[in-house]
Amino acid sequence: MRKINKIKLFINDNEKSKIVAKDLEIELKKYDFKIVSKNYDLAISIGGDGSFLRMVKETKFNEDIYYIGVNSGTLGFLQEIDIKDTVDFVKRLNSDEYKIEEISVQETKVITEDKIYFFDSLNEIVIRNREFNVLRVPVYVDDEVLENFSGDGLLISTSTGSTAYNMSFGGSIVYNTLSTLSITPIAPLNNKVYKTLFNSVIVPGNRVVTLKPDKEYKDLFIQIDGVNKLIDNVIKVETKIDKKRIKCLRMNDFHFIKVINNKILSE
Repeated sequence: MRKINKIKLFINDNEKSKIVAKDLEIELKKYDFKIVSKNYDLAISIGGDGSFLRMVKETKFNEDIYYIGVNSGTLGFLQEIDIKDTVDFVKRLNSDEYKIEEISVQETKVITEDKIYFFDSLNEIVIRNREFNVLRVPVYVDDEVLENFSGDGLLISTSTGSTAYNMSFGGSIVYNTLSTLSITPIAPLNNKVYKTLFNSVIVPGNRVVTLKPDKEYKDLFIQIDGVNKLIDNVIKVETKIDKKRIKCLRMNDFHFIKVINNKILSE
């Protein structure tokens, strides 16, 4: 764990976040931290979870820096620091009162008839029919058939993403430092004609989840951490946990179970 000196702020484009950023910058400069635009040790997002995801994407999931977020949005699962705690955060940062957690990155490959696309994500990918009709697609884990899915779509999330969109569809909450993929159905069909799983299936991160759409379902709507892509003539979608990890800075009293209780259950 190296000493933090240079910091870049990634600020959401709203008035509240800009005010928080100004106050935070003043506090950081009191302790001689340098606010820079490149060659930084720590990246701090100020906003909601979307701001954190944009920061990580903009920095290309950089393994050589640390990441943390200040929550000026609403729920903020990824944004550890509350606005009211920013002064204390800077004091603790200056005293090295923090730890580092390594978080998995999801790598997805989309193979079409004439091109191959690669995407990294921190939370999840969502696969739907391009026209938002029923999606019918065989799903494999490595080379084993899991199911022939029929329904509105499939969401495949990391452990970090398990508390995001995945949770909205009843997917399991997975401890954030585990290296897993959750395969969660969106409005699955299960009747005399279609037999589809209703529950999430959680697999180790070293497994490859593959979707091979049938000929009439090859035009797909794919969402990567909230960014929408329309991709036609898809032969295969492969997703797995990459070897890459990003390093999230946590205060010493950070505990994922406490985060779940505070964000979901506490009033």
